[in-house]
Order: sequence, then C-alpha cells, then structure tokens
Amino acid sequence: MNDDRNRSWPGQEPDAPRRAQPGPRPEDPGPAWPGEEAPRRPRGDSAQRGTPPRGNPRGGGSPEWPSGDEGGPQWPGEEPARRPQRARQQGMPARRPVPPPPGQRPQQGPPASPPEGFRQPRGGRPVPPPGREPDLITHHAHNGTDDFGRDPYDDGYDDAAFNEFADDVEPQDELDEKGKKVLTPAQRKKRRWKIARRVAYACVGLFFVVPAIAFVITYFLVDVPTPDSIKSLQNQPITYYDASNQVMGRELPPGGDRQLLKPGEVPEVVKHAVYSAEDATFETNSGFDVTGILRAVWNQVSGGQGGGSTISQQYIKQATQNDAPTLTRKWTELAKSFKMNNQQSKEEIITSYLNIVYFGRGASGIQAAAKAYFNKDAKDLNASEASLLAGLIQGPGRSENQDYAQRRWAYVMDQMVANKWLRADERATFQYPTPIPKNANKEQNSGKLTYQVQQRIKDELAAKGYDENKLFSSGAKIYTTIDPAAQDAAEKAAADGMKGQTDENLLNALVAVDPKTGGVLAYYGGPEIVKDANGKDQIAQDRANQARNPGSSVKAFDLTAFLKMGKGLGETFDGSNNRVLGGRTVRNAGDSASCGKDCTVAKAMEISANTVFYDMVLNVTKPSRVAEAAKEAGVKVSPNGKSILYTDDNNISLGGGGTAVTPEDMAAAYASFASGGVYHEQHFVSKLTNNQDEVEFDQNNIKTNPAFDDDAAKSQQIAGNVTEALVPVIDHSKLKCPSGHECAGKTGTQQYTAKADDPASYKDRNAQTWMVGYTPSVSAAVWVGGDGNKPLHDPKNKPIFGATIAGPTWQNFMNLYLKGKPAEKFDKVQAIGKDVNDVTTTQSKPSDTPSITTTPTTPESSESTEPSDTETNTSKPTRPTRPGPGETPTFPLGNTSGGGGGVAKPPGAGPG
Repeated sequence: MNDDRNRSWPGQEPDAPRRAQPGPRPEDPGPAWPGEEAPRRPRGDSAQRGTPPRGNPRGGGSPEWPSGDEGGPQWPGEEPARRPQRARQQGMPARRPVPPPPGQRPQQGPPASPPEGFRQPRGGRPVPPPGREPDLITHHAHNGTDDFGRDPYDDGYDDAAFNEFADDVEPQDELDEKGKKVLTPAQRKKRRWKIARRVAYACVGLFFVVPAIAFVITYFLVDVPTPDSIKSLQNQPITYYDASNQVMGRELPPGGDRQLLKPGEVPEVVKHAVYSAEDATFETNSGFDVTGILRAVWNQVSGGQGGGSTISQQYIKQATQNDAPTLTRKWTELAKSFKMNNQQSKEEIITSYLNIVYFGRGASGIQAAAKAYFNKDAKDLNASEASLLAGLIQGPGRSENQDYAQRRWAYVMDQMVANKWLRADERATFQYPTPIPKNANKEQNSGKLTYQVQQRIKDELAAKGYDENKLFSSGAKIYTTIDPAAQDAAEKAAADGMKGQTDENLLNALVAVDPKTGGVLAYYGGPEIVKDANGKDQIAQDRANQARNPGSSVKAFDLTAFLKMGKGLGETFDGSNNRVLGGRTVRNAGDSASCGKDCTVAKAMEISANTVFYDMVLNVTKPSRVAEAAKEAGVKVSPNGKSILYTDDNNISLGGGGTAVTPEDMAAAYASFASGGVYHEQHFVSKLTNNQDEVEFDQNNIKTNPAFDDDAAKSQQIAGNVTEALVPVIDHSKLKCPSGHECAGKTGTQQYTAKADDPASYKDRNAQTWMVGYTPSVSAAVWVGGDGNKPLHDPKNKPIFGATIAGPTWQNFMNLYLKGKPAEKFDKVQAIGKDVNDVTTTQSKPSDTPSITTTPTTPESSESTEPSDTETNTSKPTRPTRPGPGETPTFPLGNTSGGGGGVAKPPGAGPG
C-alpha cells in the first residue's frame, strides 16, 4: 500500500484525462524492463484501483521489483495483509528519513522519483524502477520493520486517504445517534455476560476475599483475655481474720460476691445447663457460630429476640467490659473468640466464663451464685438448680421475678433434653427449685470488724502498695492483730467511762498495742454512726486517728531526750511555782507547786511539775531532741502519720501549742518503753495472703530495731529508766494496776482556751484529757475530750482531768483484758546518770494560797487529786489555728502558746 497522501507520484503528473476516458483502454507501451514484457495489471478490484506494484517508492532506496523468473509483476494487492497504519497524533514530529539498505546507493534525483525509463501505471500510481534483487523474506523490510524495529512505510502521516484501497483495513464501525458503536445481538449478549461476571467477581472480593484478609490481619493484632489479664475483673471478697484466725468479717467487691473455681471443678450438669441456655455448640464451634449469627441477623430484621454470641464471645465481652453496639466491637470480638479457642482449651474457657458471669443477687460466678440461691457449693447442684442459674444469665436483674425465672428454667430444661444431656423421663421428675430468701445465707461474723478498724487496715495496706483493687482481685485474706478479748474490753471500758456523763461535748477513744509485736490489739474511735444536724444517720469521725494536744503525757519524751544525753532521774531543777523561763511565767498547779528548789526529775514526773520540764527542755535538751525521742518511740508525723511535733517554740515540753499526737501513736510510743526499748512499728495486719493462701507478706517476720540507741542494751536502759519514773504516777493519780501486774503511765490535761464572752467558770475548764499507760504485755492510750476547743465538765459541772474519766477508763480496760493472765513485772535496769536514790531533796510545803497569775490555776475536782499543768503567761499576739483532719481546730498550730484549740492565747495549761 502506498502511504503517499492525496498526491501523484513524485515528479510526474497524474493521468487524470486518460483515467477519465470511457471505453476500452489502449494497449500498454510494453515492458518497462529490457527483454521482458510490460507488467500486466492485476484483474479485479486491484486493477480498477490502479494499485501500484510492490516496491519502495520513497527516497530511501530503489523500488523493489520482481525478478524476471516470477512470470510477471507482483502487485501490492497480492502481498500478505499488513497492519493498518496508525494515525499520527496532532503535534507528533515527522519521522526522520529512512537510510538505504546496506550496499545500495542513495537514490538520485528528487526524493521518491522513479528511475529513468520507468513507466507510470494508470491511476497515478508509480511503477517501481528496476533495481537490485528483492530482499529475502527474513529481512526486516518484508516483516514491515527496518533494522531499528520501525515500519519504513510509516512516515507518521495519516493514511486515511489510502485506506479505501487497502484490503487489510477493517471497515469503519457503524455508530448510533449518540456516537456509540452499534452492537449486534450476539455482541450485546456477550457484553451483558461480561458485566455480570465482573459484578460477580467484585461481590466475591467484597464479601469473601477482603473480609478474609481483614480477619487474618485482625487475628494477629488482637490479644485475647488471659486469667492474669482479667484478675481485676474477677473481684472476690476480702476476708478479715482476727488474731485467733477467726473470721471478723467479709467485704464484697462493687460487682458483688465471687468465688473462683479452677478448671475441672465445674460439674458437667452445670456446664450442660449453661450450654443449653447460651451456646449448644460450644464444644464443637470455633469461637463463633455462623448459623447463630445469621439467626441473630434475622431476629434483628424480623423484630425477634435472641443474639448470635457464643459463650466464647460473651466471655470476651465480659472480660473486656466492652458491650458497645458497634461493628468494630463485634468484629474484634469474633477474632478474639476464634484466637482464644485456638490457644485455650474448652474447659479453661467455660471455667473462666462461669467465674466472671453475673447471676444476680450480688453473685458473680457460679460458686457465689450457688451460695446465694441455694446455700450450697456449685459441685452439689442438680440439673434443676443448675438450669435455674443458667437461665438467669440473660436476665440477672429479674432474678426475683418468679414468672421470668420459671420461664427461663423451663426453657433450659427442655433444651437439655433436646441436646440429649437429660433424659425426658428425668426431666419429668424435676420441679422448679425454690431459692432460699435473699441474703438468708449471710455469714455470721465475729462482729469485731468495725468500720474504723477496716479503714485503718486499708490505709496500712495501701501504704505498702496493696490498694483496694489488688485486694479484691486476689480475694485477699487479711490476718489482723485485733484480739477479740481486747476489743471487747476496749468497747466496754469506753462505754462504761461515759456512763452518767452529762456533757454532750464529751468524746472518747481507746487504742491498745502489743509491746512485743507492735500489733494493735484493740481500736475504738468512738461510735461509728451519729446523727447529723437534720437527725439523719451518718458515719462518725474516727477519734482514735485524730491528733490532739497530748498535754503532760508528752513529758515521757522530755525525759527520754534527757536520759539520752546521759542525765539521770537524780538530777535536780528548781520546781518552784511561777518561774520566769524564756521571757514568760510558768506556773504549776495543785500539789505540783510544792516540788521546791531542788526537785529531782523523778519527783517532778510523779507530781507533773511544769516548771521542771519546761526548764529541762528550754535549757538542756531543746525541743528538737524531744521531737526526735517521740519519733523514735513510735509517733508518726507527716507524711506517714497525722501527728505533729512542733519544735519552733518550747510548748512541746508541756504538750501544747502546735504539738498534737493521735491516741494510736501515743499507745504505740509508750509500747516502746514497755518492750524494754525495742521499737515495733504499730500495725493492724500480721499477714496477708491471696485466696490460694499464698503469702504476700508476714509482719511477724519483720526485723525489729532498738528504739532509742543503736546499742540495744543502751536503748533498754533508757526505756527502763523512763518506766521507773512513770511507775509512781499511777498511784499518785489514784489509779491501780491490774492484779499481779506492774504498770506505769502518765496522765495529761490540756486547758480550754477561754473566750472573751465565756462565763467566769469556763476559765478553769479543760478541753483535752489523757491517760497513757502500760504493762509488759499491753500499752493503752485513752483520750477523753471535745471536738475542738470545748470547755468540758463532769456531772457535777466541775472541770475534768486526766484522772477524772480517762484514767478510770484505762484502768477498767487493763483489768478486763489482763484478768486471768499471768502476772508481769518490769525488768530492772541500771540507773543512768545521777541515781535518784543517791539524792536527798527537801520539798517545800505546799502553799496555802497559790500565787496569782494572769492565767488562773485550775482547781482539782472533788473526784480526783490530779494536778493541772500550768501555762506560761505572755503578752504575745494571738494567731488563728489550723483545723485538724476532718474536724474543727483543736489546737493552735505553729504558735508560741500552749493553749487548746480556737484562737491562740498565751500558753495554756497542760495536763497533770
């Protein structure tokens, strides 16, 4: 095919007139090649079209012409069909000229002009001139390409003008009115099937291939719940035991009661009942049930009820606490369920599920449910009872609805028969089981677990890293130091001490500590429930854990600091009344004013002479050493405790001002004297285990240390000297030791800080009173006072003192607790420093008329000869107080006075 475009052969004019003449054509002039005939026109359409002979009419070489032995010219119409020429796109550059074949000279003359003597065929087509022999069929020219892989006949121009003469060009398609190809019926059918196949492929990919790939990816990304990961969700009750290993009480977690079972402990009848109620194919499915999912979808569409979740899926939802109605949750739930069934056995999964599922009545887990509904263990349930519990899984909140419970029971029983887990004749013999009344199986506890004790136990464990979540998740068993006998004695003594009292402001607390271990034997912080301003019940404050001014009971620490410096009980101070010390006047009260100029430390302790101890701390030990001795004995200050030992002024010497100590700390600190100078940290918990009895810690194995000196013997000597000084105080305070037991102790009183508008009688009132004492086996602190700075009085409207209510309460407790116990005596130790037995002192006769000071003395009550400690009198300005934890202010914090609560005043009297 000639790819010349709408033009005649180069160098010649078209023979249009001759082509246009009708009639027979004249004979050809003859052969164009010497000695041969003129080429004959091919017959038929090719002759009519005037198709030029085969050859290369371009300027890239001589035209190819058939050899003489071929019997005639070979016209292009006889060649094999060649591909149609591609239309040149707009803007495409022209092709470069094609070089001549190797060994052939470039064509002479104008480009594409035929050789001399060549006669042009009719129709304007050029006749190729004679030249070299044609290339072999293997040459590129016969394959339609040149040596560079290009078609030498494609010059990039549009061949549309010659397409009508080419046999190898398909006819143009017929187009419809929209310019689209008109299809035959067969083509349309083929096209429809093609679209249908593509849609089918897309659906398969969308609904099967893509989800499968996504499921595999999700499978490897998600983590399945393990027993360890859901321990916090499998909360179990905390069980409290007293010192005799008897149950004091149980505390249920927020999710209710739960008692875990191990794999293999769930009976078959219970498992079959749960399978019948929730997932009959559990033993065979892979974690999800396709038919169940389709059934759930149908129920959702049709308005029916029932889901498609398997037991494995329900367990995942319960374990992750995620029940959001989202496709994401369901998708990951399916993946986790499938993965869990590949990693865990069916026995492990069903046991975990039955340990975590809720059955109502505050019971989580099958064991707790069996107890709550039938007061028996899960292993003892029969088919009827198991069916009732299994039926309640879907509606635990309707456990007390008899109609609902009976319908669910009947359904599960029938499903057990349908699944051949129960014979029909057996089913007929079972009747609906009647559960026990709700809360009828509540365990009987000892009643010694008070709310106050429970909270103190939790505070102690939290400080050790065992918070409430850990305790519930492990089903903790807490073995406490509470002695039931001591707790009974404490509660009775506290109640007896308040009998007959008419002052509604009076409150009390009592704490007892074992000197040999530091364990709290008894703890009473006042009544647990009180009435609020509207008459409604509310939880009362724990008075045993609130810091108060200790008054003269702190003088034991003054003495400890003095002894640590090598000073002894035989040292003497001026015990005269109304001494000016540190710029302020300090007075004694009662018979403490008779100590005289040479008052020994031992005598000053017995009569509680304020001037001696104020002088001792101010000029010898300094306040910091007193605070140090108190902390060594067991007083806990912030951040581990609530007590405050204020050392910026000398009021600590008399237990006033900013110094405040809790009853618990006072009992623990005096226990260090009772133990012979050995420090045992006060504690409520002796041992902690989990529900498998694995020990978390054992307080009994904790090493103890000397309290007051690194040398245990030195520490014992210091404690023994303190005890020797405190023994006479008991008798001086009109108290008695338990029969057969030696005891020692110290009273304390803190004066009420009077207000301007108070009655005249209030100036002699006291706000806080104490009695702290011990035997070798028990140390107890009793506090009786008001909630803040309150002027307290006894039934005769007289001021109260440490020996008025607190002292008798302490004595009563010691007698009740130690009754029948072996007799005890303190160890004798060598005196430190100057021995009191080597000193002869002369005491002055008590003054008939006390010295008058700006702060009046407090007269003794008719019931007691307990002297009241004096206050110093200064004219320093007052400053407001800071309230204690959860209460109104009870003492001036950080001031230079020693008074009670409210607005600070010049230092007030400490107890005697």
